[in-house]
Amino acid sequence: MNYLRLLWIFLRIGAMNELAYRANFWVQLLQSLLNLGVALAGLAVIFSHTEELGGWQPAELVALLGVFFLMSGLIGALIQPSMQRFMEDVRLGTLDFTLTKPEDSQVLVSVGEVRIWKFLDVVQGMALIAVALVEIGMRTGLAHAAGFALTLAAGAAIVYSFWLVLATTAFWFIRAENILVIFQAVYSAGKYPVAIYPHWLKLAMTFLVPVAFAVTVPSEALVGRLSSEVLWGALAMAAGMLVGARAFWLWGVRHYSGASA
Repeated sequence: MNYLRLLWIFLRIGAMNELAYRANFWVQLLQSLLNLGVALAGLAVIFSHTEELGGWQPAELVALLGVFFLMSGLIGALIQPSMQRFMEDVRLGTLDFTLTKPEDSQVLVSVGEVRIWKFLDVVQGMALIAVALVEIGMRTGLAHAAGFALTLAAGAAIVYSFWLVLATTAFWFIRAENILVIFQAVYSAGKYPVAIYPHWLKLAMTFLVPVAFAVTVPSEALVGRLSSEVLWGALAMAAGMLVGARAFWLWGVRHYSGASA
Protein backbone atom coordinates (compact mmCIF):
# COMPACT_ATOMS: atom_id res chain seq x y z
CA MET A 1 0.00 0.00 0.00
CA ASN A 2 2.90 2.33 0.73
CA TYR A 3 4.29 1.80 -2.79
CA LEU A 4 0.87 2.49 -4.29
CA ARG A 5 0.72 5.71 -2.28
CA LEU A 6 4.12 6.71 -3.66
CA LEU A 7 2.98 5.95 -7.21
CA TRP A 8 -0.13 8.08 -6.69
CA ILE A 9 2.00 10.98 -5.41
CA PHE A 10 4.29 10.84 -8.45
CA LEU A 11 1.26 10.56 -10.76
CA ARG A 12 -0.10 13.76 -9.23
CA ILE A 13 3.27 15.49 -9.61
CA GLY A 14 3.51 14.31 -13.21
CA ALA A 15 0.00 15.56 -13.91
CA MET A 16 0.78 19.00 -12.45
CA ASN A 17 3.98 19.23 -14.49
CA GLU A 18 2.26 18.23 -17.72
CA LEU A 19 -0.77 20.47 -17.15
CA ALA A 20 1.58 23.44 -17.13
CA TYR A 21 2.05 22.79 -20.87
CA ARG A 22 -1.41 21.75 -22.02
CA ALA A 23 -0.52 22.03 -25.67
CA ASN A 24 1.42 18.81 -25.10
CA PHE A 25 -1.93 17.02 -24.83
CA TRP A 26 -2.88 17.94 -28.40
CA VAL A 27 0.59 17.13 -29.68
CA GLN A 28 0.52 13.72 -28.01
CA LEU A 29 -3.04 13.09 -29.22
CA LEU A 30 -2.05 13.91 -32.80
CA GLN A 31 1.04 11.73 -32.55
CA SER A 32 -0.96 8.82 -31.11
CA LEU A 33 -3.59 9.08 -33.82
CA LEU A 34 -0.93 9.23 -36.53
CA ASN A 35 0.81 6.17 -35.11
CA LEU A 36 -2.50 4.33 -34.96
CA GLY A 37 -3.40 5.34 -38.50
CA VAL A 38 -0.05 4.19 -39.87
CA ALA A 39 -0.27 0.87 -38.03
CA LEU A 40 -3.83 0.18 -39.25
CA ALA A 41 -2.88 1.21 -42.78
CA GLY A 42 -0.03 -1.30 -42.65
CA LEU A 43 -2.45 -4.05 -41.65
CA ALA A 44 -4.83 -3.01 -44.43
CA VAL A 45 -2.05 -3.29 -47.01
CA ILE A 46 -1.03 -6.72 -45.72
CA PHE A 47 -4.56 -8.12 -45.75
CA SER A 48 -5.26 -6.73 -49.20
CA HIS A 49 -2.87 -9.47 -50.40
CA THR A 50 -3.60 -12.29 -47.97
CA GLU A 51 -6.36 -13.54 -45.68
CA GLU A 52 -4.13 -14.32 -42.70
CA LEU A 53 -0.66 -13.56 -41.37
CA GLY A 54 1.15 -16.38 -39.63
CA GLY A 55 -2.21 -17.98 -38.83
CA TRP A 56 -3.64 -14.75 -37.37
CA GLN A 57 -6.89 -13.35 -38.75
CA PRO A 58 -7.34 -9.57 -39.30
CA ALA A 59 -9.42 -9.02 -36.16
CA GLU A 60 -6.93 -10.98 -34.08
CA LEU A 61 -4.09 -8.79 -35.34
CA VAL A 62 -6.11 -5.71 -34.43
CA ALA A 63 -6.31 -7.13 -30.89
CA LEU A 64 -2.53 -7.64 -30.95
CA LEU A 65 -2.09 -4.08 -32.14
CA GLY A 66 -4.25 -2.95 -29.22
CA VAL A 67 -1.99 -4.78 -26.78
CA PHE A 68 1.03 -3.21 -28.52
CA PHE A 69 -0.34 0.32 -27.98
CA LEU A 70 -1.46 -0.46 -24.44
CA MET A 71 2.02 -1.67 -23.48
CA SER A 72 3.63 1.21 -25.39
CA GLY A 73 1.56 3.64 -23.33
CA LEU A 74 2.61 2.05 -20.05
CA ILE A 75 6.27 2.11 -21.10
CA GLY A 76 6.06 5.71 -22.31
CA ALA A 77 4.15 6.95 -19.28
CA LEU A 78 5.96 5.19 -16.45
CA ILE A 79 9.00 3.09 -17.33
CA GLN A 80 10.91 5.04 -19.99
CA PRO A 81 10.80 8.54 -18.44
CA SER A 82 11.72 7.22 -14.99
CA MET A 83 14.66 5.20 -16.31
CA GLN A 84 15.92 8.11 -18.42
CA ARG A 85 15.72 10.44 -15.45
CA PHE A 86 17.59 7.90 -13.31
CA MET A 87 20.43 7.65 -15.84
CA GLU A 88 20.66 11.43 -15.98
CA ASP A 89 20.81 11.55 -12.17
CA VAL A 90 23.68 9.07 -12.20
CA ARG A 91 25.56 11.12 -14.77
CA LEU A 92 25.07 14.37 -12.84
CA GLY A 93 25.59 12.85 -9.41
CA THR A 94 22.12 13.89 -8.22
CA LEU A 95 21.13 10.30 -7.49
CA ASP A 96 22.53 11.00 -4.01
CA PHE A 97 19.26 12.78 -3.13
CA THR A 98 17.30 9.62 -3.95
CA LEU A 99 19.60 7.20 -2.14
CA THR A 100 19.44 9.21 1.09
CA LYS A 101 15.63 9.06 1.25
CA PRO A 102 14.05 6.54 3.66
CA GLU A 103 12.06 4.70 0.97
CA ASP A 104 13.50 1.94 -1.19
CA SER A 105 15.70 3.59 -3.83
CA GLN A 106 14.64 1.22 -6.61
CA VAL A 107 10.99 2.09 -6.06
CA LEU A 108 11.74 5.83 -6.03
CA VAL A 109 13.78 5.53 -9.22
CA SER A 110 11.07 3.43 -10.91
CA VAL A 111 8.34 6.04 -10.42
CA GLY A 112 10.55 9.13 -10.51
CA GLU A 113 8.83 10.70 -13.51
CA VAL A 114 5.40 10.20 -15.07
CA ARG A 115 4.20 11.51 -18.43
CA ILE A 116 0.44 11.37 -18.18
CA TRP A 117 -0.29 12.18 -21.84
CA LYS A 118 1.24 8.81 -22.80
CA PHE A 119 -1.79 7.19 -21.17
CA LEU A 120 -3.60 8.23 -24.36
CA ASP A 121 -1.88 5.24 -25.97
CA VAL A 122 -3.25 3.02 -23.20
CA VAL A 123 -6.80 4.25 -23.86
CA GLN A 124 -6.25 3.83 -27.58
CA GLY A 125 -5.02 0.27 -27.08
CA MET A 126 -8.00 -0.64 -24.91
CA ALA A 127 -10.35 0.74 -27.57
CA LEU A 128 -8.66 -1.36 -30.26
CA ILE A 129 -8.93 -4.47 -28.08
CA ALA A 130 -12.65 -3.86 -27.52
CA VAL A 131 -13.31 -3.34 -31.24
CA ALA A 132 -11.31 -6.46 -32.10
CA LEU A 133 -13.18 -8.64 -29.61
CA VAL A 134 -16.51 -7.43 -30.99
CA GLU A 135 -15.30 -8.20 -34.52
CA ILE A 136 -14.10 -11.65 -33.52
CA GLY A 137 -17.45 -12.24 -31.90
CA MET A 138 -16.03 -14.05 -28.90
CA ARG A 139 -17.08 -13.66 -25.32
CA THR A 140 -14.16 -13.05 -23.03
CA GLY A 141 -14.79 -15.54 -20.29
CA LEU A 142 -13.15 -15.67 -16.89
CA ALA A 143 -10.36 -17.95 -18.14
CA HIS A 144 -9.47 -15.66 -21.07
CA ALA A 145 -9.67 -12.54 -18.90
CA ALA A 146 -7.52 -14.09 -16.17
CA GLY A 147 -4.98 -15.34 -18.70
CA PHE A 148 -4.80 -11.95 -20.35
CA ALA A 149 -4.41 -10.13 -17.03
CA LEU A 150 -1.68 -12.52 -15.86
CA THR A 151 0.30 -12.42 -19.09
CA LEU A 152 -0.07 -8.64 -19.40
CA ALA A 153 1.22 -8.20 -15.84
CA ALA A 154 4.03 -10.66 -16.56
CA GLY A 155 4.90 -8.82 -19.78
CA ALA A 156 4.97 -5.48 -17.98
CA ALA A 157 7.21 -6.96 -15.25
CA ILE A 158 9.58 -8.42 -17.86
CA VAL A 159 9.81 -5.14 -19.78
CA TYR A 160 10.34 -3.18 -16.56
CA SER A 161 13.09 -5.55 -15.46
CA PHE A 162 14.74 -5.32 -18.87
CA TRP A 163 14.72 -1.51 -18.76
CA LEU A 164 15.99 -1.50 -15.18
CA VAL A 165 18.93 -3.77 -16.06
CA LEU A 166 19.84 -1.60 -19.04
CA ALA A 167 19.47 1.60 -17.03
CA THR A 168 21.57 0.22 -14.17
CA THR A 169 24.52 -0.05 -16.55
CA ALA A 170 24.68 3.75 -16.17
CA PHE A 171 26.74 3.10 -13.04
CA TRP A 172 29.55 1.97 -15.36
CA PHE A 173 28.86 3.66 -18.73
CA ILE A 174 28.62 7.42 -19.26
CA ARG A 175 25.99 7.45 -22.01
CA ALA A 176 24.04 4.32 -21.14
CA GLU A 177 20.81 5.72 -22.63
CA ASN A 178 22.17 4.87 -26.08
CA ILE A 179 21.70 1.20 -25.15
CA LEU A 180 17.94 1.76 -24.82
CA VAL A 181 17.75 2.42 -28.54
CA ILE A 182 18.09 -1.35 -28.95
CA PHE A 183 14.80 -1.94 -27.16
CA GLN A 184 12.97 0.86 -28.94
CA ALA A 185 14.09 -0.38 -32.36
CA VAL A 186 13.15 -4.00 -31.72
CA TYR A 187 9.91 -3.21 -29.87
CA SER A 188 8.43 -1.62 -33.00
CA ALA A 189 8.48 -5.10 -34.57
CA GLY A 190 5.98 -6.18 -31.89
CA LYS A 191 3.12 -4.84 -34.01
CA TYR A 192 3.09 -8.29 -35.59
CA PRO A 193 3.20 -11.76 -33.97
CA VAL A 194 6.72 -13.07 -33.45
CA ALA A 195 5.79 -16.29 -35.27
CA ILE A 196 6.09 -14.55 -38.65
CA TYR A 197 9.77 -13.71 -38.17
CA PRO A 198 12.80 -15.93 -38.94
CA HIS A 199 13.83 -18.36 -36.20
CA TRP A 200 16.89 -16.38 -35.12
CA LEU A 201 14.89 -13.16 -34.88
CA LYS A 202 12.09 -14.93 -33.04
CA LEU A 203 14.57 -16.11 -30.41
CA ALA A 204 16.02 -12.61 -30.11
CA MET A 205 12.56 -11.07 -29.67
CA THR A 206 11.69 -13.64 -27.02
CA PHE A 207 14.80 -13.90 -24.86
CA LEU A 208 17.20 -11.09 -25.83
CA VAL A 209 14.67 -8.25 -26.16
CA PRO A 210 11.42 -9.56 -24.61
CA VAL A 211 8.94 -8.26 -27.18
CA ALA A 212 7.14 -11.61 -27.42
CA PHE A 213 6.31 -11.65 -23.70
CA ALA A 214 5.26 -8.00 -23.79
CA VAL A 215 2.88 -8.16 -26.76
CA THR A 216 2.40 -11.52 -28.50
CA VAL A 217 1.83 -13.68 -25.41
CA PRO A 218 -0.87 -11.41 -23.87
CA SER A 219 -2.51 -11.20 -27.30
CA GLU A 220 -2.55 -14.99 -27.55
CA ALA A 221 -4.28 -15.14 -24.17
CA LEU A 222 -6.81 -12.54 -25.31
CA VAL A 223 -7.86 -14.41 -28.47
CA GLY A 224 -7.72 -17.89 -26.96
CA ARG A 225 -4.43 -19.07 -28.50
CA LEU A 226 -2.39 -19.30 -25.30
CA SER A 227 -1.17 -22.68 -24.07
CA SER A 228 -0.66 -23.44 -20.40
CA GLU A 229 3.05 -24.05 -21.03
CA VAL A 230 3.52 -20.55 -22.43
CA LEU A 231 1.50 -19.05 -19.57
CA TRP A 232 3.64 -20.68 -16.91
CA GLY A 233 6.76 -19.86 -18.90
CA ALA A 234 5.80 -16.17 -18.96
CA LEU A 235 5.13 -16.13 -15.22
CA ALA A 236 8.42 -17.89 -14.50
CA MET A 237 10.27 -15.51 -16.81
CA ALA A 238 8.71 -12.50 -15.06
CA ALA A 239 9.62 -13.80 -11.59
CA GLY A 240 13.18 -14.63 -12.66
CA MET A 241 13.75 -11.26 -14.31
CA LEU A 242 12.35 -9.32 -11.36
CA VAL A 243 14.70 -11.13 -8.99
CA GLY A 244 17.63 -10.79 -11.38
CA ALA A 245 16.98 -7.08 -12.00
CA ARG A 246 16.72 -6.45 -8.25
CA ALA A 247 20.05 -8.21 -7.63
CA PHE A 248 21.72 -6.31 -10.47
CA TRP A 249 20.31 -3.02 -9.13
CA LEU A 250 21.71 -3.64 -5.64
CA TRP A 251 25.08 -4.55 -7.14
CA GLY A 252 25.05 -1.39 -9.22
CA VAL A 253 24.18 0.83 -6.24
CA ARG A 254 27.19 -0.56 -4.38
CA HIS A 255 29.37 0.64 -7.27
CA TYR A 256 27.88 4.16 -7.30
CA SER A 257 30.49 6.64 -6.13
CA GLY A 258 28.22 9.65 -5.66
CA ALA A 259 28.63 13.29 -6.62
CA SER A 260 31.42 13.90 -4.12
CA ALA A 261 33.71 11.14 -5.45
